[in-house]
Amino acid sequence: MQQPEYLIYNGVLQQAGQGFISPDYRGFKFGDGLFETMKLVNGELALKQFHFERLFASMLQLGFVVPDFFTPSYLDSLVKQLAVANGHWQHARVRVTVFRGEGGLYGVVDHLPHTIIQTWEQPPATGLNEHGLVVGIFRDAVKAADRFSSIKSSNYQCYALAAMWANEQQLDDALLLNAWGRVADATIANVFVVHEGVVKTPPLDEGGINGVMRRYLLAAIRGEGRQVQEVPVTEEILAEASELFLTNALSGIRWVKSLGNNTYQRHLSTLLYNQSINARLW
Repeated sequence: MQQPEYLIYNGVLQQAGQGFISPDYRGFKFGDGLFETMKLVNGELALKQFHFERLFASMLQLGFVVPDFFTPSYLDSLVKQLAVANGHWQHARVRVTVFRGEGGLYGVVDHLPHTIIQTWEQPPATGLNEHGLVVGIFRDAVKAADRFSSIKSSNYQCYALAAMWANEQQLDDALLLNAWGRVADATIANVFVVHEGVVKTPPLDEGGINGVMRRYLLAAIRGEGRQVQEVPVTEEILAEASELFLTNALSGIRWVKSLGNNTYQRHLSTLLYNQSINARLW
């Protein structure tokens, strides 16, 4: 896939290959920042309101000082400017990275949100994944479950290591556990199961990211009158579940075919994808 020609750094369109980040930026040294990954379809960001609500709430929680001009409308306009410049107007993956600038660990100089916006061409959605995912459980790191664990943080070490492990094991994704040995989420997705006829997903205090698609699907499932529970998901529940599927803002839903010796169906995941995502979002 052709690399994008442009990005936007702090509101300015520039060539993607130019150097611009100081090695003294806290975002580079300490992972002091956060990001949003969004799907652009025909010039519009899917679930835009949810994405920007999460981004701005997270910036507030992390102590950024947000200027008056730095609004969802401002960022939305920059995303569209970049999509046009890169020729990614119809279907694109968008990443907005926000990070702190100069300063040491204790001597923070700059609390303003420095921002990089990038786009990549993405093929149009073609429906639920035809071949189910094969996933595993990454046990060499645990996901913290604290006040900040639901933020989509730039400090992504455990997920990066889990993804490397999954690739080495020829798996499609990996689940991460928290300190209690229960499911937190996957490397780039939240986790849902169908267990005893009920849709279940771990609550955010179990350590998972506060996913935008997770939020959307919880409301959609309840709106359709189906029972859904935010409850801890153990390995026993994974073994007993009839369905296992992963959700994120780019793919919507991806159904899992197998986890170790456990195999799964895709009845409800197909229905949810067709009714709540494909028919409404893209």
